[in-house]
Amino acid sequence: MILDKTFDFLKTSHKSLIDELTIDEFRCGTHMSAVKLSDNSYGVVSTLLDEGHQCVKGVRDFGDFTPAKISGQPVLNLLETKKSSGLISTLKVAVLNAISSTIISKGEYKVIENADPIDMIDLNSNKNITMVGAFNTYIRRIPAETNNLQVLELNESALAQGFEKYYVPADEYKNVLPKSDIVIITGLTLVNSTIDNLLNAISPGTQVIVTGPSSSLVPDILFQNKVNIIGSTRIVNPELLFQLISEMGKPFHIFKYCAQKICIMNE
Repeated sequence: MILDKTFDFLKTSHKSLIDELTIDEFRCGTHMSAVKLSDNSYGVVSTLLDEGHQCVKGVRDFGDFTPAKISGQPVLNLLETKKSSGLISTLKVAVLNAISSTIISKGEYKVIENADPIDMIDLNSNKNITMVGAFNTYIRRIPAETNNLQVLELNESALAQGFEKYYVPADEYKNVLPKSDIVIITGLTLVNSTIDNLLNAISPGTQVIVTGPSSSLVPDILFQNKVNIIGSTRIVNPELLFQLISEMGKPFHIFKYCAQKICIMNE
């Protein structure tokens, strides 16, 4: 899996960086979550909520990586845990993004500052374009008269009014992705562990973009798995980040007040 391989890459190539790291603070909001590590690095991620109610006594958990047990935990313990929950998946990706932010800032990759991936691709040449996730702002940017656009989504209501015609049920990905010239994938697929199947279904030669706050990983493993551009997030005002998270901030709030968009290019 992409996340497991990324963790293995970090353990091999950046072992000294992560060995002593601990979780300094974690803030989980309805839409977004954020973490601060002991080296003052920050990571953000879309929040993955567990399905159903977790109030049944038999499934209650007061162990590691549950509320009141997160701050101070070693990063390695989190990334190696076999426990599974929406909270743990959210926290893992946030931590990997925080670690990655330190590595990406060292200049080892081609980074385009203050850039959105939608600006990096040709949208005017009769392409089959597929989005995984309802990027409504992107849909507005794609000329409908020169492209065939489809949006794979679990929830049709995620598409803004007037965009319903582009909706395709998410479970149709095996039929849609192989025929696509350009695929734009939400970083939330890293959190909910669906990105591997999506990338496996994409044909060679397709231009693949993974974007959104959750996709701020070191790019090596994604680049080895067909991804051409990563739309990443750089936190520039960490003092405001946790306030935004606690006040139900969404990605557009974060980019407005405390982060900038960057693109990491696969050369």
